[in-house]
Amino acid sequence: MARATIHDVAAAAGVSVATVSKAVNGRYGVSPTTIDRVLAAVAALGYESSLVASSMRSRKTGVIGVLVSGFEPFSAEILKGVATGLGDSNYDLLAYSGSHHGDDEGWERRSLSRLSGTLIDGAIMVTPTVVNVASDVPIVAVDPHTGRADLPTVEADSRGGAFEATSYLIELGHRRIAFVSGRPDLKSARLRDAGYREALTAAGIAFDPELVRAGFYVADSARVAAQELLMQRNRPTAVFAANDLSAIAIIKVAHGLGLDVPRDLSVVGFDDVPEAARLELPLTTVHQPMQSIGQTAARMLTALLAGETLSSTHVLLPTRLVRRATTAPPRVPAG
Repeated sequence: MARATIHDVAAAAGVSVATVSKAVNGRYGVSPTTIDRVLAAVAALGYESSLVASSMRSRKTGVIGVLVSGFEPFSAEILKGVATGLGDSNYDLLAYSGSHHGDDEGWERRSLSRLSGTLIDGAIMVTPTVVNVASDVPIVAVDPHTGRADLPTVEADSRGGAFEATSYLIELGHRRIAFVSGRPDLKSARLRDAGYREALTAAGIAFDPELVRAGFYVADSARVAAQELLMQRNRPTAVFAANDLSAIAIIKVAHGLGLDVPRDLSVVGFDDVPEAARLELPLTTVHQPMQSIGQTAARMLTALLAGETLSSTHVLLPTRLVRRATTAPPRVPAG
């Protein structure tokens, strides 16, 4: 018996060949009812079509993979930027997060081994734990744990953003400024720590380790850190958090302790995720151009796929402070 073709499926389902292609490859523009009819014809006729089969014939899939350790606000904004960056190209976007935890070192290797060469033509790795990965496809890294890598990389100015945030709190009159840090294994988190300390030094304020707690970029850890900091007898009058999720958690703890933000406690975050501006008390934060990072990574990758030489293999995008409602001068000016 002759093997069924895409034309046979189209005839059986009563649709065009183009519609069959869209339906079996999950593309837009096909109604659920039509998809069900096409898939039923595929099953009845034994027709097989997939991205893998297509790649075996053409060696190209037309798909860019974005590998993330988890779907949280940062990676979501990066994905939006990648989608925008691919808008004028012929590439589709595949967002992929394997069965792992965010602290699982080496998850990128497993993800790439499953996808490269069969499902994707190139990859963007978001906050990868390792960058020395073997792959048959071009790769661009976003905010790698180790910082600048041999791979083309894109990241934001974490040190400069942290310096500006802490300096702003100092300009408001704060002297006891706490810092809730991010993940110590992530280079950008260490740079935010460095920027905080450099701003204190520049202002002649001694660094106090009692004012620093690890938040790991996680709300639960940030809440514990905030409790410890705000229950101190000589508590801080301001807190700089290494990301917005931590800053929001700190504000909730402050309110729970009866503290008014910003009169009793000023809070600054980092990232400027969409939620930051939508809070009842909009968050002062460092704007990290997350979507621009994603767009830049996408353009770098498509250039590599086109055989072009990158003008720069490491792109550092600027940050800026966004002043909102969670910061004010301390209630009692520093003496």
